[in-house]
Amino acid sequence: MEWQAPGIVLETRPHGEGGAVIALLTETQGRHLGLARGGASRAQSGLWQPGNLVEARWIARLPEQLGHFSAEMVHPSAALAMDDPLALALLNSACALAADALPEREAQPRVFSGLLALMANLNRGAVPLMADYIRWEMLLLEALGYGLDLSACAVTGVTEPLTHVSPRSGRAVSAEAAEAWRDRLLPLPLFLLGGQGENEPAEWLKGMRLTGHFLARDAFGARHRPVPPARERLEARIAALPATS
Repeated sequence: MEWQAPGIVLETRPHGEGGAVIALLTETQGRHLGLARGGASRAQSGLWQPGNLVEARWIARLPEQLGHFSAEMVHPSAALAMDDPLALALLNSACALAADALPEREAQPRVFSGLLALMANLNRGAVPLMADYIRWEMLLLEALGYGLDLSACAVTGVTEPLTHVSPRSGRAVSAEAAEAWRDRLLPLPLFLLGGQGENEPAEWLKGMRLTGHFLARDAFGARHRPVPPARERLEARIAALPATS
C-alpha cells in the first residue's frame, strides 16, 4: 500500500530510538498517522514541525498498519510564525485541534484547504488571519457534525439583526428575541455575518468563546476529553490584547 500527497504536519511524538510517529492532514487521506524513521533526529526535526506543509509519501505492507512516512519540505509555516507569538499560537491551536478532533483516515477536503489557506498567509502576521481562523474552527465543527446555524433567528425566523447564539442549539438569535435571555446566550461577532470587526480583538474573543463552547461541549466533551491546551493558550492571549489591534 502506498500514497503520496501534500500534507500538513499536525503532531509529532517521539518513538523508539530517534523515530517519531507523525500525524498528517491531507485532502483525501484525512488525518493519517505514520512512523518517520529518524523523525526525532536533529536532521529531521525541522521537517516535522507542526504546521509545516510537506510532500509526504506513506508506505505499508497492509492498509491497517501504521506504515512509514518520508517527506520533503514544501512550506515551512512553523519557522515563518516563530517571530510572531500570536501567529505561532494560532498555528499551534489549529494543529492541536485537528490532531485531537478529526477521525483518522477520513477525507477532509474543506478542513484541509481552510488550514492550508491560513498557513499560506502566516507571513502577513496573525491580525489579518484571526477572523479566518475562527471561521476555520466553525468549519471544523461542521465537519465533525456540530455545525452552527447562523442563517436566521431560532425564535422569530428573522434574518437580521442577529446578535447572539443559543448555547444549547447552536442557532442564531435576533436582538429582540435575545433581550430577555441575554445573560444566557453567546454573543455573535459581527464578522461572522459579513459585518465589521475582523481586526478587533474584542470581536475575536467573542468568536473564540462562541466556537470554544461547542468545541468543549460537543467535539471534545462528547468523548470526555479536554480542549487542547494550545487552543486555551490562544484564547488567553487574545483576551490579554488591548481593545484595538
